[in-house]
Amino acid sequence: METILVNYEGHVATITINRPKALNALSTQVLTELNQALDEVAANNDVYALVLTGAGEKSFVAGADIAEMKDKSVEEAAAYGKFGNEVFRKIETFRCPVIAAVNGFALGGGCELAMSCDIRVASENAVFGQPEVGLGITPGFGGTQRLARLVGTGIAKEMIYTARNIKAERAYAIALVNNVVPAEELMAVVMKMANGIAKNAPIAVAYSKKAINNGLQTDIEGGIAIEVEEFSNCFATEDQTYGMTCFLEKTKDKKFSNK
Repeated sequence: METILVNYEGHVATITINRPKALNALSTQVLTELNQALDEVAANNDVYALVLTGAGEKSFVAGADIAEMKDKSVEEAAAYGKFGNEVFRKIETFRCPVIAAVNGFALGGGCELAMSCDIRVASENAVFGQPEVGLGITPGFGGTQRLARLVGTGIAKEMIYTARNIKAERAYAIALVNNVVPAEELMAVVMKMANGIAKNAPIAVAYSKKAINNGLQTDIEGGIAIEVEEFSNCFATEDQTYGMTCFLEKTKDKKFSNK
């Protein structure tokens, strides 16, 4: 892959969008290779958490590739939007938690990419926005859907309608990001979080993610039914027996088997 780097460290994988001269803009090639990288990581059962970031110090992802989009037909734009949404849904439904380490500009498709992750940690220099209407288009990779779900309808409409960018502090205030840290500490903070996740029972974490995501699409009764199903499914795993045995025996140094 020319635009994507994949690194493994213990039970944590890191995918880096490596197109810094173009501020890591999402071309079709980037989306295609990101899709391939996700499949590669998903096939590695030793990965319990995934970090997604951009190369360089300026940008996470500055948006989609405008030069590539400019002359698309309606049919071509539909295919492009469909593919981008398929990749982002793959992240959203990925088998383990995905943390976005937002190290700069997260605009348009970059903001949408971050929102498809489970958790977002931003550097102090990060900038978020959905500037699409200023280009004559709507958000196309889930921005009209995920932003409202994350920050509320009113703020989402303000951001999208005005096309104004917001700084990291404002993104934290509206709960678009989980935390804001100095740029030089970003990856260390994210990796500490990822490794903390990876120390827990991977199947239980995955089932929790599934229960949260699926439960949000239904009412409270339906959500509780989903939770009970995933809760009970844990009792078919070796990790459940092991984890509870460790608790009763006061064993602190646990190593789950992912079985």
